[in-house]
Amino acid sequence: MDWQAIALSFELAALTTAVLLLVGLPIGYYIATSARRPLRVLVEAVVALPLVLPPTVLGFYVLLALGPRSPIGAFYESVTGRLLPFSFQGLLVASVLYSLPFSVQPFASAFSAVDSRLLDASFCLGESRFRTFLRITLPLSWQGVVTGMVLSFAHTLGEFGVVLMVGGNVPGVTRTVSISIYDAMQSLDYGLAGRTSAFLLVLSFLVLAATYALQGGAFSPWSKKS
Repeated sequence: MDWQAIALSFELAALTTAVLLLVGLPIGYYIATSARRPLRVLVEAVVALPLVLPPTVLGFYVLLALGPRSPIGAFYESVTGRLLPFSFQGLLVASVLYSLPFSVQPFASAFSAVDSRLLDASFCLGESRFRTFLRITLPLSWQGVVTGMVLSFAHTLGEFGVVLMVGGNVPGVTRTVSISIYDAMQSLDYGLAGRTSAFLLVLSFLVLAATYALQGGAFSPWSKKS
């Protein structure tokens, strides 16, 4: 198997999950607690866009946003002397955007399930929103947070369209396991494609099964509570 591509995919998935944990928690908390319905609906729609947009469409716009003619791409090039497109850093940005709903939606569902009376009691005792979140909301929502992280990790491992559009196929830099499987199919190496696909299938199943067994099925994508 293409272990270099597998290792790169694991690194990308781990970093994407870490970034989404930092970015997704405040977004999920806002969605769960915001009383400004119009703005909340807008935020929810933006977060959910990657679920309905074709990956190539999302990848195309991300590629334009990170290109050397864009403010973001030009600034990055001026600081680092390198381009964001077809780099691991650009791939990370695209992966974070593409996997955003897989972390934010479980986070928001978990935060919404916390008993509001506990939060009101904390506020009455003089605790700030931030301390209430750290001491009450987050501990009571750990199942949803873990689910969001696992789904983000597993989803990133299988990315293809966005990866191909933004990262291309640079061995050791942007060539992920999904691109490796595609190349094996193109070269009619069905044995390599089958072994790599089976490896990912078994790994994904074991990770999801262990997570849902630990949580008792709570906050799964098919749960009515989520």
